[in-house]
Amino acid sequence: MHKSTIFIFVLLACSVVILGVVIPFFNLNNLANAARAPPLPEGPIIKDSSLKAEVIFEGLTSPTSFAFVGPNDILVLEKDKGTVQRIVNGKILAEPLLEVNVANDANRGMLGIAVSKEKEKNATNIFLYFTEAPLDKFPIGNRVYKYELVNNKLVNPQVLLNLPALPGPSHNGGAIRIGPDNNVYAIIGDVGGHRNQAQNQESGGEPDGTSGILMITKDGIPVANSPLGERVPLNLYYSYGLRNSFGIDFDPLTGKLWDTENGDDFGDEINLVEPGFNSGWNKVQGTWTLDEEEGMTEAAPLNPENGLVDFGGKGKYSSPEFTWRESLGPSAIKFLNSDRLGKQYENDIFVGDIANGNLYHFDLNKDRTALVLEEPLADKLADSDDENEGIIFGKGFGAITDIEVGLDGYLYIVGIQGTVYRIVPNQV
Repeated sequence: MHKSTIFIFVLLACSVVILGVVIPFFNLNNLANAARAPPLPEGPIIKDSSLKAEVIFEGLTSPTSFAFVGPNDILVLEKDKGTVQRIVNGKILAEPLLEVNVANDANRGMLGIAVSKEKEKNATNIFLYFTEAPLDKFPIGNRVYKYELVNNKLVNPQVLLNLPALPGPSHNGGAIRIGPDNNVYAIIGDVGGHRNQAQNQESGGEPDGTSGILMITKDGIPVANSPLGERVPLNLYYSYGLRNSFGIDFDPLTGKLWDTENGDDFGDEINLVEPGFNSGWNKVQGTWTLDEEEGMTEAAPLNPENGLVDFGGKGKYSSPEFTWRESLGPSAIKFLNSDRLGKQYENDIFVGDIANGNLYHFDLNKDRTALVLEEPLADKLADSDDENEGIIFGKGFGAITDIEVGLDGYLYIVGIQGTVYRIVPNQV
């Protein structure tokens, strides 16, 4: 294996005390909050009366992410069990494709998946992000692996990234995407409180692979001409200054990357992520600067003298394209690169949340650099739940963990309660 592939970080010393506080999955005050928005008994409600949500499969255990390997052929991750399940034509295989030991408290577990079909090799590679824990569920790292899909098994594992998993157990991120450049993008939060330059702490030492979107080749090698320079580990960072996130996706028209970001009780975000993007944590959250004693302070536009780290001018901060004042746990973000739900939704953004079970819809401007927002959201800020009504596309999905577009061009949603939905026209 290439030396730069190993990328092993020094874990925090054993003297670090992890407080006996349950830090919940998806940054909510209690894991039970994920169930405070259970799916509606009659099924989700889509605001557009020409569309409906139908059940594709029920009975998964805490699913986090899923991906398509073919028509009506889905791989789904189960967070706590460390399993990769396969659902073909609405039926689950008798045995999982993979089962690994994971730490599964709070944000830890089997978290992210991406699929890459290598036509010249007649092979299908599966990229997984999970919190590996071979002994008594004690985490040894958040790891990105590459597997081959062969005869309903994931084989030939190769470690591409070995990232910190302590102190945790919160803010492990986990979403993975294959970019239009054919590279692998993986997102990770501050893993429970790392403090270094990647979190805009100038005196905190070198970045350690936390708080950013990392970019590697499919063989786990840092990509040449990294936006933050060639020094290890900065050469792995596509962006930094990120508290935690569960959603990244590429605009199918521009190739630009967008993400969601979870705030600390307030200030959830949607961001356009340019190369070298600094999301501001832990100096900025939403449209507010953070004060250690006073909490948040209104700061829009941002004061450029607030101490953000820019790595010699290579890192660039920009304000969120949208902010929720009250935290609702935005999760997946997905571009609908299809007109199967109507031309009016083609290439638009869809975002799910954990707290309310809502699916949000956003149009983009002509340049696709900002969201088209009308009053009362023209200031790019939702001050209350009432202000969300204009962007809600559907309700009642339960705690949404992932959104994907199927090979049939329809929108698929999975929730932590275990159901996969598909949104289709009423006549389908």
